[in-house]
Amino acid sequence: MQYLRSVIFTSCFFAITTLYAVIMLCVGIGLSYDGRWAIARNWAWVNLKLLKAICNLDFVIEGSHNIPNQPHIAMWKHSSTWETIAQAYVFPKQVWVFKRELFFIPLVGWALRLMQPIAINRAGGGSALRQVVAQGKERLASGCWVVIFPEGTRMPVGETRRYGLSGAILAAETTGKVIPVAHTAGYFWPRRGWLKKAGTIRVVIGNPIETVGREPQEINKEIQTWMEKTVAENAPATGM
Repeated sequence: MQYLRSVIFTSCFFAITTLYAVIMLCVGIGLSYDGRWAIARNWAWVNLKLLKAICNLDFVIEGSHNIPNQPHIAMWKHSSTWETIAQAYVFPKQVWVFKRELFFIPLVGWALRLMQPIAINRAGGGSALRQVVAQGKERLASGCWVVIFPEGTRMPVGETRRYGLSGAILAAETTGKVIPVAHTAGYFWPRRGWLKKAGTIRVVIGNPIETVGREPQEINKEIQTWMEKTVAENAPATGM
């Protein structure tokens, strides 16, 4: 039954995402960024509500008080598709750093362009890093958060990889802070999987990490250690 529920939700998710892409393309060009952001956040809210209604998969947030009023850099653990939805609901007005191949998705990719993301070539190395820093400064100055998955790709539960340096460098050169976010979505909605298990995803927003005067590698090590430890500590008791 849960597999059937998952298939139904996934079908709804694709249909709703396509619908919102069409809406964005039809009206987004004439809107300010705040207007486009309202559409994007509503898309996230609708999908999270449907996920709970159809698959009985909900979430709770701890540490909301750690989100400053001013925009900073948010680094999220990346283990599922869930956080690519939830980030738009949990944090204020934002832009995303993602692979440029997403632009090639019909309708959805075209709508994403209107959200002024930082779309990088993941094989670009130093040029991708410089792009994130340069465009990230512009987005922060315009009043948007910059949301980054430092692992660069979804990782199975219990695994991680070397963090990219761009987020730490951007923070050190601008706001001075990184807000780390850990969650247990990978236990319930595994990467490359259709099955969404019933339960409650725990989202933990950590204390702001100071970056000024520190080496990017040191900053990343602190964030990664906290993130992996927090995910493990909040793992479902059933060992899903």
